[in-house]
Parts: sequence; C-alpha cells; structure tokens
Amino acid sequence: IGPSSSHTVGPMKAAYQFSQLVKEKNPSKIRAELFGSLALTGKGHGTDIAIYHGLAGQQPHLIEPNCPLPNLDRFELIFHKDKLLPKHTNGMLFTALDRNGKDIAHQIYYSIGGGFIVTEEEYGHEKHDRKPEPYPFNTAEQLLHHCAKNKLSIRELMLANEKTWRSEDEIKSGLLHIADVMQKCIERGCHTEGILPGFLKVKRRAPDLYKKLCSQGSPKPSEHADVMHWLNVYAMAVNEENAAGGRIVTAPTNGAAGIIPSVLHYYKNFLPNSNDDGVITFLLTAGAIAILYKKGASISGAEVGCQGEVGVASSMAAGALTAVLGGTLSQIEKSAEIAMEHHLGMTCDPIGGFVQIPCIERNAMGSVKAVNATRIALMEDESGGHKVSLDKVIAAMRQTGKDMMSIYKETSLGGLAAAIKDPHGVATANIPEC
Repeated sequence: IGPSSSHTVGPMKAAYQFSQLVKEKNPSKIRAELFGSLALTGKGHGTDIAIYHGLAGQQPHLIEPNCPLPNLDRFELIFHKDKLLPKHTNGMLFTALDRNGKDIAHQIYYSIGGGFIVTEEEYGHEKHDRKPEPYPFNTAEQLLHHCAKNKLSIRELMLANEKTWRSEDEIKSGLLHIADVMQKCIERGCHTEGILPGFLKVKRRAPDLYKKLCSQGSPKPSEHADVMHWLNVYAMAVNEENAAGGRIVTAPTNGAAGIIPSVLHYYKNFLPNSNDDGVITFLLTAGAIAILYKKGASISGAEVGCQGEVGVASSMAAGALTAVLGGTLSQIEKSAEIAMEHHLGMTCDPIGGFVQIPCIERNAMGSVKAVNATRIALMEDESGGHKVSLDKVIAAMRQTGKDMMSIYKETSLGGLAAAIKDPHGVATANIPEC
C-alpha cells in the first residue's frame, strides 16, 4: 500500500505485530512514539494512518486502499521530531498500558527500508531460521563466481535458491502475480485522474500523457521512437498511484516502485519475442541485484538518501533488462553498475514529506537511465572499459550515504524540500547524526 515502504508499510507491519504481541494482555491503551525521519515526514508519508490501521489489525498486503480509519480511542501517537533512537533513523516505540496507565509491555521497532522491520533485539543480527540455500551470496563477485563455476545464469541460480523454500511452480506463479499487480497498477494510473493528497495539490499527469501517446498509436515491438515517452508514462502512472495510497509492488521501495514496472513493460510492449518466461527471468535477475544492495549497503532513503531507492531500482532494472536481452554475466553486472554510478549522491528530499515531488519524476528518469545503461553495456564487449565493479559502486553508495547530512535523508529539512514550505509548518529540527 502507498505511499512509502519505510514510512507506511513498515510502521503498519510493526503496529500489527505489536498488537498481536499484546492481544492477550487486553491493554486499555497503546501508545506509539515515532522518532527521527518517521516523526519528521510521517504525516506526508501516511505513517500515522498506517499505525492506526496496524494497531487495529490491518496488514499492508491485505488492506483495501482508502480503508476508513478505525476507532482511535485506544490509541495514542507521539511525534518526536528532535529525537532519534540509537540504531536507525526510522525508529518506533510501542507501549501497551493498563487502565491505570501502567506499562505492561513495550517494544522498539526499526523500519529499515523496503517494508522490512526488525526489533531492537534483532537489529544487525541475521536470522538463521530458514534452510540454507545452495548458492549463498553477499557480493556480486560471489554471485558471478557461483554462476561461472556451475554454468548457471543468474535466473537459474536464483531459481535454485528459491526452490529451497518453495516449489518451482509456486515461484513462477508468484513472480507472474507480481508482474500482474504491476500491470494493473500501470493501467489504474493511466486512467485515474485527479489531485494527489496534500497541500501541494499535484495533478496526476499520467492520464493526459497516456491519452496523447495513444492518439499517436499503441506501442509496437521494434518501434523505438517514442520509447522514452512510454517509459515516463508507465513510471509516473505507478508512482501517482503510490502517492494516492493505492496498491503497488514494493520494488525495492514504494518511493521507487515505478522503475521496475516501467522497464518490465518496456520489455513486454516494445521488444520482439517477449513472453512470460522472460518476465520471470527479469524479476529473478532484478531480485538478485536487490539482494546485493540490501546486504552490501541499504535500500532506505532515510539511511542513504534516494540513491538507495531510485538508484537501486534503476540498477535492478538495468541488470534485469540486460539479462532478458541476452547479455552475458559481465554485461549484466556492468549495466547494473552503470545505472547506480549515475545516481550516486542523490538526496531524499520530498517536499512536505509527500512522496510526490521529486519522487514521481525521479522514477521516470530512473527508468530511462536503466534502459540507457543496458544499451551502453550491450554495445561493449567483455573488455570494454569497465573500471568500476558493481561491488565497488555499492561500497561507494554506502559510504556516500554515511557521509550525507541527515537533512538530505528523508527528513524534508534540506535540498529540494526546502524550496517550498509546508503551510502547516514542518518545524525545523536539530537531528543528531546517526
């Protein structure tokens, strides 16, 4: 559910998890306290609404968009705009209180990006409650080594790993379901007009752009003249749906959710011989690249800026597109690296805390960059001037995120967010560096 994986999906999951944890204690009230980036941009990102729904028993993958708010009598929400919890800027403290106001249970959660949450105790500790996969990897070097040694494509390696936990039929049908949700999101975004929530009063642009392009004829394989226009429409349609609180696929985050669908549908609509098998290859390859960033850096805009969201999504899409176009392992790695290299240092600075400006257009730009990175990689041979490895650019992204001031990391206190002030007043806060 939109508009943010770290600020909407994660908090709803945490609230739901805590509500189930204390259910048998029958608390009189549950207090939720938000810290850091969650507190500063929570209103624009729908964090408050997400927490109320989560505490009332709703889950982000099941809740209907625009679901009415539950009764709020038993809930209390506090925004600590000038405080941080120690381990991550997206921190939450939930406390269950009895009728006398006594603390009967409490738990700290961190929303670490992509909708993933961990408790205070889990933070930084890998879980080992699943069967080990046959080809574990943390780096691109390890991934490519497994592929070369065992004569596997990235698709084949990922499929073998996933089969540790579920059947091949389940994996493939699940991936095609993801692609179908993406397709329907694009369709809704291309046909739903109106104004997005918030004081910015941003008009949905995808429907008008879609009509203009359709008046010139539907997209056809091998016709590349208007490819950039269609990439823009696909990406903007998804992110306008996200901004409106609609149903999207977190890939790898909500704020960057338009790039994978846009490039995937470029493959389906413009390239000859596209099919479901290619869709499966695309998504498995994109998933492998996402794992590299998740383990080697971060996909949290509040932790490393938008390079960890739009940059990672563009890198995933570039590698995936290269794979379905028959690129070698080296070319897949190269295209993913190129796409990230040209997002390094990108700040996360949504105006007013709404996932709208510059987020919607950034997805369009990230989609175009992904396709261009693929074209560059496929034009060059194996020795074609590839000086920086994917692992090195991931390390550079991680360090750049660490060096970035907190005002540029999803706090809406600096960068483009400072260009237009929220008339309701997002107070400037003195946030200590994590």
